[in-house]
Amino acid sequence: MVQRKVLFWSIVTALGGFLFGFDTAVISGAEKAIQQLWQLSAFEHGFTISIALIGTVLGAMFGGIPSDRLGRRQTLRWIAVLYLVSALGAALAPAWVPFLVFRFLGGLGVGASSVTAPLYISEISPPDSRGKLVGLFQFNIVFGILAAYLSNYLLANVGAHSWRLMLGVQAVPAVAFLLFLFRVPESPRWLLLHGRLAAGREVLALISPRTVDADVAAILTAQSAAAGESSSLWARQYRTPVLLAVAFAFFNQVSGINAIIYYAPRIFEMTGLGQGAALLSSTGIGLVNFVFTLLGVNLIDRFGRRTLMLVGSVGLIATLGLVARAFYSQQFTGYTVPVLLFGYIAFFAFSQGAVIWVFISEIFPNAVRAKGQALGSSTHWVMATLIAFTFPWFAEHLGGGHTFAFFCAMMVLQLVFVLRFMPETKGRSLEQVEKTLVLH
Repeated sequence: MVQRKVLFWSIVTALGGFLFGFDTAVISGAEKAIQQLWQLSAFEHGFTISIALIGTVLGAMFGGIPSDRLGRRQTLRWIAVLYLVSALGAALAPAWVPFLVFRFLGGLGVGASSVTAPLYISEISPPDSRGKLVGLFQFNIVFGILAAYLSNYLLANVGAHSWRLMLGVQAVPAVAFLLFLFRVPESPRWLLLHGRLAAGREVLALISPRTVDADVAAILTAQSAAAGESSSLWARQYRTPVLLAVAFAFFNQVSGINAIIYYAPRIFEMTGLGQGAALLSSTGIGLVNFVFTLLGVNLIDRFGRRTLMLVGSVGLIATLGLVARAFYSQQFTGYTVPVLLFGYIAFFAFSQGAVIWVFISEIFPNAVRAKGQALGSSTHWVMATLIAFTFPWFAEHLGGGHTFAFFCAMMVLQLVFVLRFMPETKGRSLEQVEKTLVLH
């Protein structure tokens, strides 16, 4: 019964990830109709598509502030409101500028949810299942992307304003997210950090009644040890988790994942596939991403974060190296490159995809966890924006060979990072991880 409660709270919170994925992908089905409706120039069209990404970067940068001040649960409720207002506003927008405003609000929700949702789940999860439960967030992102593509397909021919339905349907899961959050308690660690001992102990008793006294003592001891230390994330004692979070988020994006997901049809057409085959192959990427994210989430607590990253890094080096070789030699035999990129997506989803939000949510102490999560998330989104904006230029001017060789070289560096610097956090309480990584 206790585990079922924690699972329910985690699933509800992970709905923020579903809306994250849905909001990110749903615009793909509406962008052409929007461009034609408001007669947008190439610059205006690009700005329309990227406005949500700009909001995402800002939401990630500042999402830790309300998480610390208002609490994790209250922040999640405001995120649900942002998703709801964005969906309805964008669907009903009478003109281009209001549409931009509502898409920007949705981006803020995406960025803030990438901070608060993993943060909350990590703080309510027992150590032996924390990886799987936080991993639900990433799984729901991928599920949301697939749901958006399917929804766009089903609504594509329902009328002249089908694009409005595509965007507006997101209001349904947003309302569900908001309502379910009223059945979720506040994070016990946030409550204890803010002196609400009875309320924090009550929630911990629901999570783990047999160890509640030891858990409360461990959390309060960790807070007491940090009481005289700086609350600034840039203080010397937090140097190790800060470097780990920034490096992890950096490597996540210089793997080329967003370039491949955003531009998969273009990449496949570069290998000689026709447009129809290219679109079919890009759909396959979404399915592979979904399946192997699910696999990674189910194995992360059994084998550990570091093991998944080691296996994934080797696989990414091999697949990216072979893709670069194919572009250098210009020997594109049938579906060789699509198959290699399917393998690439599988290794990424199994490792980086499943691990990133789990690992970053674990390595910071209670006092600065929201700030640390915001740092890792904002680094991720800034790099995602840079890669997505620059990939077409690099692919055109340097060619596929040099571009994929660069991604491959970055994964070699990631392998070195994992071998030399990445600690294992499997099965350890957040306070035990803090003792290892933070200098008191």
